[in-house]
Amino acid sequence: MLSIRDCLDYCDLTDDEVALIAEHEGIPDVAAAQIVCGMVQTPEGVLVLTGYMQDLIERATQRGDFDRAERAKNVCARFMADHPLPH
Repeated sequence: MLSIRDCLDYCDLTDDEVALIAEHEGIPDVAAAQIVCGMVQTPEGVLVLTGYMQDLIERATQRGDFDRAERAKNVCARFMADHPLPH
């Protein structure tokens, strides 16, 4: 049986990336990992995931949680570097 770590390693995802998606969707990290591993396989999925992360950055900024917004920006930047969209 594959562990969540195996799944994340296979999809080239970090715990922080999955945690952001779990937070955005209001689901446990394990469920988010399963969903994200599938989504990251397509450009459309990467675009949606990037949007989720940017949404969390915006929400954190709006409520004045600038530390959280900065952490989310860093996670999003790494995700975008690891999963670039074709032009």
